[in-house]
Amino acid sequence: MILNPKKNNYEYLDEKSRAIMLKTIEFFENKGKNKLKSDYHEKVWYADFIAFLKKEKVFATLLTPAAYGGEGCRWDTYRNCAFNEILGFYGLPYWYTWQVTILGLGPIWMGGNEAVKTKTARLLEEGGIFAFGLSEKTHGADLYSSDMALTPLGEGRYVADGGKYYIGNANEASLVSTFGKDTESDEYVFFVVDSKHENFDLVKNVVSSQNYVAEYALQGYPITEAEILTRGRDAWDASLNTINVGKYNLGWASIGMCTHAFYEAITHATNRVLFGKRVTEFPHIRQLFVDAYTRLAAMKLFALRNADYIRSASAEDRRYLLYTPMTKMKVTTQGEEVINLLWDVIAAKGFEKDMFFEMAAQDIRALPKLEGTVHVNMALIIKFMANYFFNPDEFPEIGQRNGTEDDTFLFNQGPTRGLGSIRFHDFNIAYNSIDLPNLTIFKDQTKVLQELLMTAPPEKDQQGDIDFLLILGELFTLVAYGQLIIENAKIYPVEDEFLDQIFDFMIRDFSRFALQLYSKTSSTDAQMDICLKMIKKPVVNPERFNRIWEKYVEPLNEAYEMKP
Repeated sequence: MILNPKKNNYEYLDEKSRAIMLKTIEFFENKGKNKLKSDYHEKVWYADFIAFLKKEKVFATLLTPAAYGGEGCRWDTYRNCAFNEILGFYGLPYWYTWQVTILGLGPIWMGGNEAVKTKTARLLEEGGIFAFGLSEKTHGADLYSSDMALTPLGEGRYVADGGKYYIGNANEASLVSTFGKDTESDEYVFFVVDSKHENFDLVKNVVSSQNYVAEYALQGYPITEAEILTRGRDAWDASLNTINVGKYNLGWASIGMCTHAFYEAITHATNRVLFGKRVTEFPHIRQLFVDAYTRLAAMKLFALRNADYIRSASAEDRRYLLYTPMTKMKVTTQGEEVINLLWDVIAAKGFEKDMFFEMAAQDIRALPKLEGTVHVNMALIIKFMANYFFNPDEFPEIGQRNGTEDDTFLFNQGPTRGLGSIRFHDFNIAYNSIDLPNLTIFKDQTKVLQELLMTAPPEKDQQGDIDFLLILGELFTLVAYGQLIIENAKIYPVEDEFLDQIFDFMIRDFSRFALQLYSKTSSTDAQMDICLKMIKKPVVNPERFNRIWEKYVEPLNEAYEMKP
């Protein structure tokens, strides 16, 4: 159910892809935990990792679309999930350089500049990393207010002036995809710059970590048509569609970190004796572990199923635009919850400098805050709620998409407007496909939520209350989250009692958010009455709980430990 680097052989991947995963694991295992942690604490730029990526042509293979690369090169979301998880397992800094390279490549592969695409493929082959110059110090990611100026000089020549802020990899990026405005036409424009150019001013690293997250400035930087990727609406769409691609990875980083932290926590607790008992003999400790494990498994089931929708996407099927921000928002916040549960078990041990956990506990907080805050992504998710619940459409059933096809649609997603018109298949198909005690209770909660939306929907003032909508969105996302988990439970397959244990915590989460909505100062009497109907208790089944503990959780004691 979860990654064990010493046992996963990635036999489901082709030979070249499998070799990349195993060599990456070997790189980190040979590095050892002591060196991993000392580099983290001393904020050492991961030049050794960059050198490994270059030697093994990892980014060239995984991030070059087939049309521009050699044998084995393709953009394969399913394959990239595995690499995402491995990097998260060994530490967020290593994942981060991969993530911002993906963001930097987005506008290039989405653009129409074939010469830059060919150059990019060559730079990837040479071991290059990339950067995404979007946000600014004053405006953040407010694209409307971009101050990066591209001034025409005539005859296809331009000069770029302005600053960018919080730009990962910008210290070493072969190309930095930079978003700005044409000062003559006022249209948006994406162009590429070289971080080593004399007119590229690397101002500083704005964070204190292994990563280099730059503030940079272009000062009279010369640009020609040869460096321009997109203009106007295409540039705007490229920025948002790139984030659609990149934000999916954040959930996988969280899954990887939580998995490593889980191994440390269960091994520590099982072998620690307090008051004459092993720590894991205490009932409340077992509850914390079972909750953490089932949440982690649910995170992975959802994120994997999301990949099937990404790989099946088309102009007629854009359901991934709901599930992808959920992987960014829901999976990463669940990752925080998993770390919190484990931390309640290991307590002060989680602060120790030689524990991977200490690193995970700090870095897990970053993921919900990157590529749009939880609030930003929830505002996006809310747009889909009406069609999801009340206006289903028919789509062919999507199976597991684990083939070796190139995910070219990601670079041809089209306009970013019209999200409210996107349709979904009937979520009841999944929920009615299986009969389990906790699933029945959760379905009842879902029906009450639909009742709220039909009979006591948010009033005008509530629609402007982001906190009110955030809680409502949490309830909605639980339904979509559960739907994809059920769909994927049949693909892998997952035992019924394990799925029922997942819905144990789902019911409790639903009840918690219902109580929060009830307690809002603006909630009406009608809304409060309906919220009370949502509050339910899972089915108490000690036998099921004990089997989950004995079969899935307890055996992870000493199942993995990174060598010193």
